[in-house]
Amino acid sequence: MSLNSDTAHKPKEIQHRPLINKAAPGVIGYFPNNEPKIGSADFPKDLIHNEYVPKLFTPIKIRNTEFKNRIIVHLGAFAVRGVAAIIVEATAIVPEGRISPEDSGLWEDAQMEPLKRTVNFAHAQGTLIGLQLAHAGRKASTYAPWVGVDIAGHHRVNANSVCSKEENGWPDEVYGPSAIPFSDTYPMPKAMTLENIEHVKVKFVEGAFAWLVDFIELHFAHGYLGHSFLSPLSNHRTDQYGGSLENRMRFALEVTELVRKAWGDEKPLFVRLSATDWAPEERDVETQEWKSWGIEQTRILAKELVKLGADLIDTSSGGNFVGQKIPVGPSYQVPFAEALKDDDITTGAVGLITTPQQAEEILQKGQCDVIFLARELLRRADWPLYAAQELGVTVKPPVQYERAWSRMVNKSHKH
Repeated sequence: MSLNSDTAHKPKEIQHRPLINKAAPGVIGYFPNNEPKIGSADFPKDLIHNEYVPKLFTPIKIRNTEFKNRIIVHLGAFAVRGVAAIIVEATAIVPEGRISPEDSGLWEDAQMEPLKRTVNFAHAQGTLIGLQLAHAGRKASTYAPWVGVDIAGHHRVNANSVCSKEENGWPDEVYGPSAIPFSDTYPMPKAMTLENIEHVKVKFVEGAFAWLVDFIELHFAHGYLGHSFLSPLSNHRTDQYGGSLENRMRFALEVTELVRKAWGDEKPLFVRLSATDWAPEERDVETQEWKSWGIEQTRILAKELVKLGADLIDTSSGGNFVGQKIPVGPSYQVPFAEALKDDDITTGAVGLITTPQQAEEILQKGQCDVIFLARELLRRADWPLYAAQELGVTVKPPVQYERAWSRMVNKSHKH
C-alpha cells in the first residue's frame, strides 16, 4: 500500500505533559522544589533503589515533627546541603544575655523579620529550622572569638576577655547566680535577685512564641546562665535556687516547664546540657557532698526535664570551670549521650564526630539518636551528601547540584 507523500515524512507526535519548573510549596518567593527532600534517601522505588539505608539517613520523628535524617547542625547556611535541621545558635533572650555585642537575639519585634526570611529559605529547601534560646550569664559582654584572639592563638587584648562600654559591651550589667566570675579575665557578675530570675524566665517564655520555627532548644550548657545555676562551682546561693541538687536544678526545670507550656504540645523541645564541668571530682567520696557538675547529676536532671516535656537532650560538656582538663579526641563526648540513652532518653551526640563511618557506628551502637555537627560542616559544607556517597546510599541532592553528585546517584539508579 502506498503512503501519501504528505504523511510519509510527518514526524510522530510525542505526547507529554508540560515540563514545569515547580516551586517549593508553602514558602515566599521562588525556590526549586526538591522531592524527596534534600538529604532524604526515600526515593520512589522505580527511580532509585537503595538496597541498604545507613541509620544516619533514616528519619526520626519527635512529637509531630519528622526529621528526614539524623544530621543536625548548630550553624545556619546549610539548608541546601542535606542536613535534617539547622539551629540558629545562641539567640539571646535579652540584650545583656548576649555573649558578645554582635550576637543575635530575639528581645524586640524588629528582630523577627530577619528570622522569618531565614526560616522561609530553610523551609524552601525542605529543611527544618530550630531556635536556640540562650542567656550568657556570667560569660556575657566578652569578645567574639576572632576579635580577642587571632588565628595563631595570640591574644590581642592582654588576655582580658571583657568587652568594655567603648567596645559596645555592658561589663557592669553582667549577671549570674552568684557574684563569682568565670575567671580573672572575665566580667564580675552581679548575683541575680529573685526579681531578676523571674524577669529572665519571662523572657525565655516570650522567646518560645517564635511560632514560625520547627523546634526550640534551651541552652543550659557551656557555663552560660542555665549551666552556672546547676554547678556548685558557680552557684553559691543560699535561697531556693542554690545549695542542694534540687535547688540548683530549679531554674532549668522552671524555664523548661514554662517554655513547654508556651510552646505547646505538638513541636519538639530540645535542651542542651554540659554533662560535666571536667573538674577533678563531681562528689566528695567521704562526705558525699557535690563538688562540681557531672554526669551523675546530669542523669537526674535529664529525667526531670523529660517529665516536663523535653524531647531530646543535646549532650555536650565543659565551659564552666576555667581549670577544666578535657581529654579531647574523636567522639570524646559520646559516652555522655550514651549514659542518658541508657535511661531511655532521646539524645544527640556532639564533639569531634567528623567521618561518616564514625557517625554511623555511633548510631548503630545505640549510643545516641541523632548526630549534631558544627565545625566539620564549616570545613565541609556538603558533609551530608559526601556521607551518603561514602556510606553507599543515594540521597536527594538539591536539583541545582544534581550534576555534581551524579556518581552517588548512578550507583543506585534503576535503569
